[in-house]
Amino acid sequence: MSTAVVTGGAGFLGSHLCDYLLERGDRVICVDNLETGSLQNVEHMRNPAFTFVNHDITSHLQIDEPVDFVYHLASPASPIDYLRLPLATLKVGSYGTHNALGLAKWKRARFLLASTSEVYGDPQVHPQPETYWGHVNPIGPRGVYDEAKRYSEALTMAYHRAQGVDTAIVRIFNTYGPRMRPHDGRAVPTFVRQALENKPLTVFGTGSQTRSFCYVDDLIRGLVLLAESGEHMPVNIGNPHEFTLLELAEIVIRVSGSQSEIVFEALPVDDPQIRQPDITRARQLLRWEPEVPLEDGLRRLLDAGGHAYGRRDGSAALREEPAPEVGAQTAAEVA
Repeated sequence: MSTAVVTGGAGFLGSHLCDYLLERGDRVICVDNLETGSLQNVEHMRNPAFTFVNHDITSHLQIDEPVDFVYHLASPASPIDYLRLPLATLKVGSYGTHNALGLAKWKRARFLLASTSEVYGDPQVHPQPETYWGHVNPIGPRGVYDEAKRYSEALTMAYHRAQGVDTAIVRIFNTYGPRMRPHDGRAVPTFVRQALENKPLTVFGTGSQTRSFCYVDDLIRGLVLLAESGEHMPVNIGNPHEFTLLELAEIVIRVSGSQSEIVFEALPVDDPQIRQPDITRARQLLRWEPEVPLEDGLRRLLDAGGHAYGRRDGSAALREEPAPEVGAQTAAEVA
């Protein structure tokens, strides 16, 4: 049995990673300050091998047992979150990554940083290979997230080169699936929520900007394969099949059986126009590629019960998240 610490483990991706590790028999220590996610994501993990630690990773983390893997997923990931929490986003990318790396060094554990395709910014190379250095506006509103992740990558490589820490970096492209919040602000949960309510689907700009959508099960499988490899340099994990946002909206309407129409709104500042991973390295190093097509993944999302989306009875009802109480906190998730 391996022991894994998962920072941001109560968020969207983190909770799916915890599930995956528990199902195969690992011990999991989920660390989260409950800033942008929810305990609902981990409340079903009634397993003696699972421990939840309410802790802000920007402060020193003490773990009093052997650790084999540190998965650092903690960070606001949605534009809604990192625009609301710009300083917290920068701190978790800097202090948080430093503390997670320090834990891995102390425990002599393998460390995996969950980075993001946002390090490529609004790319001028398409599709994006890991060798591309990116085209990022460091002072734009999205810069707090982009630069936090770029810094965390630099810090990770410095710990590897100077301190001998066994590190890996995954650059995660757009991922979707159950447990994304209906009001997350990203395209898939927004379109699904609007479609299930038969409200207009809001497409920014002309909808010609592209994204590549990876189902969460595929993403987690690739992430663990990378953690258990000997690779140290960044590896893209994402679905290379590219769709315009207008195509995504049309697919969501079709798959959900919604009567919604599509409306267009102004394009956000620094919104990337293209995004598609080159997954050559993942195929070669990990023998990984995604298996779930977009329409199948959307059907799984629509059929999933609990947390964000409720379609078990075949209806188009969407369960809204309860508003947090004043002073309450709600778990870090990754993009």
